[in-house]
Amino acid sequence: MQNVKAFVLRAPGTNCDYETSVAFQKAGAQTDSFHINQWLDSKSLIHQYQILVIPGGFTYGDDIGAGTVLANEITQRLIGEINKFISDGKLIIGICNGFQMLVKTGLLPGLSKNAGQPITEAILFTNDSARYEDRWVYLRNYSNKCVFTKNMPKNIIYLPVAHGEGKFITKDKDTLKKINANNQVVFRYCDAKGKPTSRYPLNPNGAMDNIAAICDTTGRIMGMMPHPERFQDVVNHPRWTREKINNPDGMSIFQNAVDYVKNNL
Repeated sequence: MQNVKAFVLRAPGTNCDYETSVAFQKAGAQTDSFHINQWLDSKSLIHQYQILVIPGGFTYGDDIGAGTVLANEITQRLIGEINKFISDGKLIIGICNGFQMLVKTGLLPGLSKNAGQPITEAILFTNDSARYEDRWVYLRNYSNKCVFTKNMPKNIIYLPVAHGEGKFITKDKDTLKKINANNQVVFRYCDAKGKPTSRYPLNPNGAMDNIAAICDTTGRIMGMMPHPERFQDVVNHPRWTREKINNPDGMSIFQNAVDYVKNNL
């Protein structure tokens, strides 16, 4: 059986790497955490792994925009290694700051390429509330393409968000149409019954089309603003003592990734 290995990327300001590593370990993967400088020193290191993980946080302080500096490092110095990693059929997940980085490299939504270099087709912009949003939200799963959500036991899940720049916007309406047509929308913000909504705070940032997560055209790269690693145990739920919580909603995302690698790589 395949020994599943996840490469967890860190940079100055990353602060969710430990929790994300633990979630993958619970799902049965071996995880190793590497600072971006370690990867730059040994660029082929990534190919020893099957899952690339970009956790949440505030890389480089988000000083010139959330995930911007890390995205520039990736695009200018590591994009060749990432493209090979993707062409080998491997998986990438970016959570919160990781999602911001993936859209700024153009790896998401990944509709077009220019001489091998990604084109930015979407952005995660400042929340409509103009403040940092730290709350739990309902999400509805829409994709039967995304590897990370194919076998989710529930169609509606509950996860926390924690971000200041989480408003998903595409560069134009045609891009949004393509994302929907390609079945690339993974999660939308919704109410407790699963109805998508733009109403604050159910949609905490004002995202276009209530989008909370997308995948690329292959379904093997996913970016999401909510934090599945923060609901990996029933006691993480804010009402776990009052409600019967059997399974932590976040864990199915990590388990799907590990199972995919075991069965396909």
